[in-house]
Amino acid sequence: MPEIVRTLGRDALTSARDAALTREWLVPNGLGGYASASVSGAVTRRYHGLLTAALPAPLGRVVMLSQLNDVLILPDGTERRLTSHDPGQDGAVGAGYVTEFRLESGLPLWRYEVDGVVLEKQVVMPHRQNIVHVTYRVVKAAHPVSIRLRPVLAFRTLESAVDQPLARDYRVVAQGHEYEVWAGPDLPVLRMTIEGAPMPLTLDGGARRDLHYPVEAERGYESRGSLWTPGYFGGPLHPGQSITFVASTESWRRVEALPPADVLKFEHERRRRLVRMAHPSLRQGAMAELVLAADSFVFVPAGRVADQMRARAEGDEVRTVIAGYHWFTDWGRDTMISLEGLTLTTGRHVEAGWILRTFAHYIRRGLIPNMFPDGKDEGLYHTADATLWFFHALNRYVRTTGDRHTLRIILPRLVDVIEHHRRGTDYGIKMDTADGLLRQGKEGYQLTWMDAKVEDWVVTPRRGKAVEINALWYNALRLTASWLEEEEGSQAASPYRAMAETVRASFNARFWNEGRGCLYDVIDGEHGDDDAIRPNQIFAVSLDNPVLDRGRWEAVVNTVRERLVTPVGLRSLAPGHPDYKAKYFGDLRARDAAYHQGTVWGWLIGPFVDAWLKLHPDDLAGARKLLEGYLPHLDEAGIGTISEIFDAEPPFTPRGCIAQAWSVAEVVRCWAATDLAPMAKAAE
Repeated sequence: MPEIVRTLGRDALTSARDAALTREWLVPNGLGGYASASVSGAVTRRYHGLLTAALPAPLGRVVMLSQLNDVLILPDGTERRLTSHDPGQDGAVGAGYVTEFRLESGLPLWRYEVDGVVLEKQVVMPHRQNIVHVTYRVVKAAHPVSIRLRPVLAFRTLESAVDQPLARDYRVVAQGHEYEVWAGPDLPVLRMTIEGAPMPLTLDGGARRDLHYPVEAERGYESRGSLWTPGYFGGPLHPGQSITFVASTESWRRVEALPPADVLKFEHERRRRLVRMAHPSLRQGAMAELVLAADSFVFVPAGRVADQMRARAEGDEVRTVIAGYHWFTDWGRDTMISLEGLTLTTGRHVEAGWILRTFAHYIRRGLIPNMFPDGKDEGLYHTADATLWFFHALNRYVRTTGDRHTLRIILPRLVDVIEHHRRGTDYGIKMDTADGLLRQGKEGYQLTWMDAKVEDWVVTPRRGKAVEINALWYNALRLTASWLEEEEGSQAASPYRAMAETVRASFNARFWNEGRGCLYDVIDGEHGDDDAIRPNQIFAVSLDNPVLDRGRWEAVVNTVRERLVTPVGLRSLAPGHPDYKAKYFGDLRARDAAYHQGTVWGWLIGPFVDAWLKLHPDDLAGARKLLEGYLPHLDEAGIGTISEIFDAEPPFTPRGCIAQAWSVAEVVRCWAATDLAPMAKAAE
C-alpha cells in the first residue's frame, strides 16, 4: 500500500499572510482528547494544546499542556527558536527555519533547517491513552547541538475562558528523570519525562506567562490568558539521535509500557489497517487521508464510566461519534448522519453496531439525545430530527451487514418511538391527527438541525411542520412497517404502513409550492407557510423512502442545484432572501445570525448526490464531480480533513470547526458510491 503523505512546503506556508497560523493540525487519541495547534506552532485558540486529556465527569476534556516551547542551541551558543509559540512574534515560519510540514498517515511532522542543522519533529498520541509524544531527531549536523524544551501548562477545561485556569498553585515532584505537576486534589496529575537521553528538568522558579489568542478575539471571546511553566528540559543532541518529550495524565506504568519508537510504529500500523479495511476506492490518495480523518471522530466516551460498565456487563462496547473538533461532543443527529460514511463505508461494521446499540440505550420518551455536554453523564434531548435519523442509520447498517440480531434488539424501541411521536412527546413534537404530519416546536428551543441560538434568540426557530422532519418521519414509518412485516408479519406492519400513506398524501398536497416549483421549508408555522429556498427539501428526494411524488423530483433537484450548490456543499439559504448572509464571521451573535442563513454546509453534498443519482442513475461521473471541490480544501484550515462550514460566496472561506464528522463522512460515503471502477470492469 502506498504511503499516505500530504506535504506543505515552504512556499505553501508563506504564500499568503498568516498561512501557517490559519492552517491547523489535529491528532486525536480515540477518547475525545487530542493534540492540536496551528502549523506554525502558535496556539491561536483556547482549544489548542499539545495534551487535551479526556477525563471522567465532571472534568471532561482538560487542556493540560498548552505548548512546548522549543529552542535549538547551535555549537557557538546561538539560540534559534524553532516554532512560533506567540502569534504576535516572528517564529519558525517567519524566520524560514521550517522547510516542510507534512502529514505521514495523518501524523504531523515538521522539518527544520537552521544554519546547516536539519531537525525533524513529530507528534503522536498512543491510541486511547491520554499521552502525547513529541519526538525530535537530528537528521544532519556537523557537530552536536543542544535543545531546550519548556512545557507551558494550562490546566483549563476545554470550554473555559482562557483567563480562567483551574489551578492557582502548582507543585512539582521529581523522582529521577520523572516529573509530576500537582495542581490540587480534584485535578489530574500531569506527568512529564524525556525518553532517549538524560535531560533533567531545570526548575527556574515557575513563571506565569500571558498569551494572546487571536482566534478567540475574532470570535468575541476573552483572548488573553495566563499559562504557567515550571522550567525547562535541556541537553545535547548528536547527529542521528532522537529524544521524545512525553506528557500524560496516565499512570507511569502506562507511560512506560511502550517505548516511543514502538508507539509510532504501532500507530502507523493501526492507521494502515484502517485504510486496508475501507472501500477499495478509498485506499489511496486524498480519500485514504479522509479514511484516517474519519477515524478521529469514532471514540470511546472516556468520561461516561457508568455507560462503559453497563455495556461491558452486557457483553458489548460503547462507541459514539464526536461531531467536530475542537469544541463539539457527541451529538445524536451528527452521529446518525455520519454513521454510514465513518463506519460502514470504511469497513468498521462492528463499531457501527456498538454505536447504534449505545444510542438505543439512551432512548427516553421516544427521543435519542441531541447531545452530551462535556463533563456530563446525561444527555440533552431537545431535538426533533436526531431520533428520526436513527431509523435511517439503522437501515443502512442492516442493509450493509445483514445483522438482524441488532435489528431485533432495537425494533421494539423504535415502535415505541413512533408511538411517542404519534401521541406527542417533549418539546411539542407530535403527529397532527388531521393530516398525519409531524409538528414540532417549543418557545425558546431550536429543535431542527438549523439550531443556532444566542441567549434567548432562536435564529431559525422553524416551529411548525418542517419539510425535512416530515421526509424523515415518512421514511421512519416505511422502514418500521417493512421491518415489522419481516419480523412479525403483515398484521403488525399494517398500522404503520397506513400512517405512512397518510403522511405521503398530506405531504404532497401541503408542501408543494406551485409558484416556485419546489417545496415549502415549513408549513403551518408561526407566520404561515415559509417559502424560503433552503436545502432541507432535498431530503424529500434523497432518503431511502422518498416522500415526494416522482414527477416533482426534477424540479426540486434543479432548484437546489441552481440556487444552493457550491463546490464545497450547499448553502443553507438561497441568495436574494432578506436574511441571506454571504459571510460567517464576527462575534457569537453575528456568526449565529449567519450560521443557517446562507452559510455553506459541507455535509449537505451527501443528500444532494443521493438525489442526483436517483434522477440520473448512470451519471456517476457527474455526481463524482460534485465532490472534487473538497480536494484542494484538504490543504487549508484543518490539514487533511474537512471543515464544518464555508462562506456562501467565493472563495468559500472555511469556517467553524476545522474537522467535522458529517462533512468527512458524507464525502467519503459519496466518493465510494460514485466509484467508476465496477462500471468500467463491467464494460470490459
